[in-house]
Amino acid sequence: MDAAIKSIRPGKPSDRQPENRPAELDPAEFLGAAVRADQPRPARAEAEAAVKTLLAYIGENTEREGLLDTPRRVVEAFDELYQGYHQCPAEVLDRTFGETAGYDDFVLVRDIEFTSQCEHHMMPFYGKAHIAYTPVERVVGLSKLARLTDIFARRLQTQEHLTAQIAAAIDEVLKPRGVAVLIEAEHTCMSVRGVAKHGASTFTSRFTGMFRDNPAEQARFLSLVRGTTR
Repeated sequence: MDAAIKSIRPGKPSDRQPENRPAELDPAEFLGAAVRADQPRPARAEAEAAVKTLLAYIGENTEREGLLDTPRRVVEAFDELYQGYHQCPAEVLDRTFGETAGYDDFVLVRDIEFTSQCEHHMMPFYGKAHIAYTPVERVVGLSKLARLTDIFARRLQTQEHLTAQIAAAIDEVLKPRGVAVLIEAEHTCMSVRGVAKHGASTFTSRFTGMFRDNPAEQARFLSLVRGTTR
């Protein structure tokens, strides 16, 4: 489906984009690291104490052997799971290559696996991203699109926002003729809690430039993603 991605924090009605165009994102959301070097942050000891408090809240004995090192392990896991806050998306896309022999069709990287964390419940959602862009003279290394996906995925997210950020970063840095992003994912916040509907998949998409304006290019992208051209 091609859902219109609206700003997570919409402004006044007069500031909103027309309904037939995607809302613009603040470049700070997708061009730089989310955490500044001078940004005040709790000390590691404070973070570990917070984990210990949560363990006590659920009724655990925080002094039993199996939990003595759990606060440290949880904070270390957070450092890994949320490393995207300290990485710069623009730097990942910064190096491009011009030896393309005049290639003028779109480039598609399909089935990029990712895991992210829902910002509402801090529970994982995971799936695949499919990314295409139509270059202008220069291309970016294929692995960079996977790295870009991981940077945004390793932050607290909604799937809609993740989709929009990936497309916006490619659009802004590479200046291609168009970008297409399709993400399919399963959310554990609805598969293992709440309505507990295991196996339900969520699809989000974002199209810019020629993909947004040309239905035939959208259809060709979706056909290649689904493998129906084989």
